[in-house]
Parts: sequence; structure tokens; C-alpha cells
Amino acid sequence: MRIDPSKLSRPISMAYRLWCRSLRFQDVGQEHLDCAAAQGRRLIYAIWHDELFPLVWYATRKGLTVGAMVSQSRDGELLAGIIESLGIPTIRGSSSRGGVKALVSAIRLIERQGHDIVITVDGPRGPRHIVKEGAIHLASRTGAHIMPVRVSMKRAHIFHKAWDKFQLPWPLTRCRVVFGEPYAVSRSLDEAGIAQERSQLEKRLEALDAELSGLTQSQEPSC
Repeated sequence: MRIDPSKLSRPISMAYRLWCRSLRFQDVGQEHLDCAAAQGRRLIYAIWHDELFPLVWYATRKGLTVGAMVSQSRDGELLAGIIESLGIPTIRGSSSRGGVKALVSAIRLIERQGHDIVITVDGPRGPRHIVKEGAIHLASRTGAHIMPVRVSMKRAHIFHKAWDKFQLPWPLTRCRVVFGEPYAVSRSLDEAGIAQERSQLEKRLEALDAELSGLTQSQEPSC
């Protein structure tokens, strides 16, 4: 017998809040957020699907005005309930289902309501750490800058059988969140241009690996 995801959202949301409150966060790249805010830029936070768990909570902890794109699957319905319980509006749709409608809704959220958007750029079904087109199209249509964001969890359970190798941080563990430098994409892109932008975003996300380990320091941005 299938359980209605809407009936699970409330108890799981409560457990999620308690879990995340135990996590200890450190962030790197706050200057990039400050610079974007000073210039009045809207941002598209590009994250990997397996690093989603602590980042949704962290967005609310930072007081970021964001909306989140969530798939129309049953799992997405449960996730949407949890995210909305944190006061974050959701946009239902993905590259595999409801993509055009979701893109239109995201554009409205950015342009009319002044929200930034969080997108798992390799979701909802992968392949893992391969950027899809959604964030690129959204940035091109709105002029919002893409900000790569990564998180490392000092201790986490990895679901190796899941397509994304989803990471579940242990309670009380330390999470290091890295904000990369935001950048713009062209307002006019053909298929080759989209492919190039996807590859660039993958490289920018991968380039944050050293900062996740604390091996490098962010450069002061020139606002």
C-alpha cells in the first residue's frame, strides 16, 4: 500500500529541522554573496543533487530569499512539502517532466518576486554530476548570475546504490559550504553555446573541491 507523501511531510519536516539544527556550518565565499547583493544581482544557486540535504536548511539559516525547483515525482512531492515547511516556495518540474512550465514559473519568481533560485543541476535522475540545461536556460532568459555552491560533510552516510550517491550528514557533524564566484551567461545561446555553458558549470563546480578541503582561500571579488 502506498502512503500519501503529503501525510509524511509534516513528521519528516520536524525530524529534518532537528537533524539540521545539530549540524555545525562553516562557509567560504561570503564575499561573493555580499558583492552580488551590493549590485542587486539575482542568483541561481547551482548544486549537486547528492549535496542537497544540508544546503536547503543552510539557505534558510543564511536568510537567503530563494525558491527551489523540485521534480514532479512522488519523491519530489515529499521533498516539496519539506522545503515549503521552511518557508521556501517551490517550482514543480524538471528536465524530464514539466520542464517548460517550471522554467516559466522560475522566471516569474526571479523577475516579479525578486527571488533567487536553487537548482540541483544534475537532478532529478542524473547522470550524476552532469549538468543539465535548466540552469543555463534560466540564466540566459533572466540575466541572473549562476553561483556554483558545494558542501563537504565531515562525516556522512553515502547511499552507494542511489544514482547520485546521496550524502546524509551524521548529526553534529561539520559541514563546509563553499560559494563560488557568480557569473553571467550569454542572453543568446544556440545548442553549441548551451553545451559549452554546461561544461563550464561542471568545471566550476569541480574547481571548488580544493576549497571544500580547506586547501585554498577565496579571492576577494571586484564588485
